[in-house]
Amino acid sequence: MTIPVIIDCDPGIDDVMALTLAFAHPELDIKLITTEPGNQTQAKTIHNALAFTSYMKKDIEIARGLDNPFFRQLEIADEVHGDNGLGDVHFPEPTIQLSNRTAIEAMKETLLSSDEQIVLIATGPLTNVGALLLAHPEIKSKIKYISYMGGAAVGGNMTPTTEFNVYVDPHAADIVFRSGIPIIMSGLDVTHKAYVTKEELNRIEAIGSDFAQKVVQMLRFYVHAAKQTAFHEDGFENHIRLHDLCAVSYVLTPELFEGDDCYVAVELEGKLTTGTTVVDYAQRTGLPHNVKVLHTVHREKFVEQFLSAVQTMSRQIG
Repeated sequence: MTIPVIIDCDPGIDDVMALTLAFAHPELDIKLITTEPGNQTQAKTIHNALAFTSYMKKDIEIARGLDNPFFRQLEIADEVHGDNGLGDVHFPEPTIQLSNRTAIEAMKETLLSSDEQIVLIATGPLTNVGALLLAHPEIKSKIKYISYMGGAAVGGNMTPTTEFNVYVDPHAADIVFRSGIPIIMSGLDVTHKAYVTKEELNRIEAIGSDFAQKVVQMLRFYVHAAKQTAFHEDGFENHIRLHDLCAVSYVLTPELFEGDDCYVAVELEGKLTTGTTVVDYAQRTGLPHNVKVLHTVHREKFVEQFLSAVQTMSRQIG
């Protein structure tokens, strides 16, 4: 039995790793891929999505989303993901054509035409998803849940409390978190534990395929760049965090993760805290739970799942 999904992303090194896992598992029926800016500008993230999906020999509609956050000036993470968004790695020019539908149109029509609920996997800022819910609230019942890589209960990577994806477009995140749609939040609390070691990276390199070499090259760029920037976090010297991979892995294998159901709000007005995902662990607000906040992952099984995906796609690409 397959799980129909839409993937909204901003490729991005770790988005490419998340797409790899999704592409390797036929139990995910990928209906649509949409893009927005975040890790790089929209022009570069849409090119990366088209080029990578073409390289992986997948025929999936890819639609371009909004170019800027709702009310903030766009900030990108080019210092971490490189000038092209994929480190020093370049994929061949895409053979897939960009959809003639906008991301919002394509998401709406895909959802409304589906006979079953669709899981929305979001690994970037929530600009497209927020715009979709504002323009077409009638589609809410068609979304089974949103598996989101973003936010943090304790400690951010842009400010002391704010994670990058929410920081880029907190107003869109606020709309999504208040939508009533169930949300699985793979925030920094769990993604910091979802890493590969240098030894495990060597195992990927030993696969020997062109794709495996590209994966290793991207991840080595990622860890080196992260050590040189404001994104630097303790342990990055030896741990390469696959943040976005968690959002896909949860859909495939929720049993690998543990979390708590909580009420979560997005702070929009704080002088020092705008974009913070405020997690009411102690139930002080008395408001109903709207998010499952993940905090633990079975790391060894998570890594084996990723290594297997790289091997699978290496065989399929040839």
